[in-house]
Amino acid sequence: MGIVDDLQRARIAFERRDWAAAYDRLTAADGDPGTVGLGADDLMTLAMATFLLGDIDACIRALQRGYRLRIDNGEVLGAVRFAFWLARVHNGRGEGAVGSGWAARAERLLADHPADVVERGYLLIHDFFRCVDRGDFAGAVATGDEIVSVARRHGDPDLLAQGLVCKGRMMMYAGHVPEGLATLDEAMVGVAAGELSPVFAGTVYCAMIDACQEVLDFARASAWTTALTRWCDTQPDLVPFTGQCAVHRGQILRLHAAYPEALAEFEDACQRYAALGYDAAAGLAMSERGDVLRVLGEYVAAESSYDQAASYGYEAQPGRALLMTARGRVSGAIAAVRRLLAETGDPVHRSRLLAGAVEVLIAGDEPAEAELAAGQLSTIAEEFGCAGLRASAAYCSALVALAGEDADRALPLARTAVQLWGELRAPYEMARAKVLVGRAVRLLGDEDSAIAELTAACRTFAELGAAGARQEAEKLIGRSTGGLTGRELDVLRLVAVGNSNAEIAGLLVLSDKTVARHLTNIFAKLDVPSRTAAAAYARDHDLL
Repeated sequence: MGIVDDLQRARIAFERRDWAAAYDRLTAADGDPGTVGLGADDLMTLAMATFLLGDIDACIRALQRGYRLRIDNGEVLGAVRFAFWLARVHNGRGEGAVGSGWAARAERLLADHPADVVERGYLLIHDFFRCVDRGDFAGAVATGDEIVSVARRHGDPDLLAQGLVCKGRMMMYAGHVPEGLATLDEAMVGVAAGELSPVFAGTVYCAMIDACQEVLDFARASAWTTALTRWCDTQPDLVPFTGQCAVHRGQILRLHAAYPEALAEFEDACQRYAALGYDAAAGLAMSERGDVLRVLGEYVAAESSYDQAASYGYEAQPGRALLMTARGRVSGAIAAVRRLLAETGDPVHRSRLLAGAVEVLIAGDEPAEAELAAGQLSTIAEEFGCAGLRASAAYCSALVALAGEDADRALPLARTAVQLWGELRAPYEMARAKVLVGRAVRLLGDEDSAIAELTAACRTFAELGAAGARQEAEKLIGRSTGGLTGRELDVLRLVAVGNSNAEIAGLLVLSDKTVARHLTNIFAKLDVPSRTAAAAYARDHDLL
């Protein structure tokens, strides 16, 4: 087969997203004896194929060759394109100094060129991120607008989508979340229409989902995560963006309390990120893993995950502060959340901290600070309009009201949280809100309803394996049930209506031995000598 055939097959393979085949054909053509190697266009194709296969070093080598070829041929704008990608790839794997060098070289090449060329719009992407890095948000907004303007003048869909992403994210950080999300939706139009090249399509997908997760817009996040998964699945050899996809799937699975599956996705994401040298992203995956382990009550493993996140340069907050609180280190947790809130001004990032801060401050008996944080979260949730934030704000406001024993205020807020988390199919969060409902109705003197709400929440926690939350709910139930766990209450009720051990085992899908152990615990906790006495206790305390 000749070099022309190899190149044609390589281009066809690239178009159908068969990155491995494209790479094989291009490298075969590149190494064909008697040839001078690939031309600049095919070197760019090779660079993109190797990038999508996760071979960043090979990608850089191809880009460097393409840059040199363009320079030697006097093709300045073509050389700028290669320099842009060299800057982007180096920056992406944390080599900022090298990336800045290539961006500066590209800018120097354009210095004597007419201003209105599309390549200048691509270099503005680097300007945008430089503005963000130094905290010049006004400059970042202006740069995002300029990127969009250049893209529209030149009809460049990749540049337009990137510019809309830059602009939309900055609008969100300025507090204009609905408008920012609408701008990101516009960027997604190009992805959905198949107008974008693969790297830009993946970038826009991930930016959109990141933005949705930041403001707890779970409906949007779930829809786009499903779309991203399908997009990745059409490219079996794809490596970049699959880590992001795994993180986003894990986040949705965690919301729906599919904890083992979520842990598997986060572990997979960390491995993928680490292999590419994306340390901050690997740290995010470890932080998310720690959050799940904390919910499951596996505190040692959670702390280990948070430590691993820190080793990648990622601060796992407010998860670490919540873990410290659960382990009794409340003063340290309070210091951490106070520092975090002092450092975080923009409403998007602040909204991610406030709910955890409220819980820590309530645990530390700081009601005034907790009320201030809950009020800020409520204001942000109202402005942003995202269901997850509204649910979180209602929960935190109810928690603060209960700390002040204001049951009249707490109850409707807790019920709102139950409703919103239920609509989002978030069983763990819904059960936590039910605990607040139970506490509120208990303060209002309705003990029967309190026990019903608390018992339902306890059962959910037990089913999910959320050990810490289950134990707290059991303590609250224990005021009237002798400290029985949710499962022990189930066994006691079945005993009281005359079921044998074997019948109880069948109904609850337990072994006979486990039922006998529960009964032993019940007799000890209630201080009763027999099944008959236990059944009488259940009737006397209205546990049936």
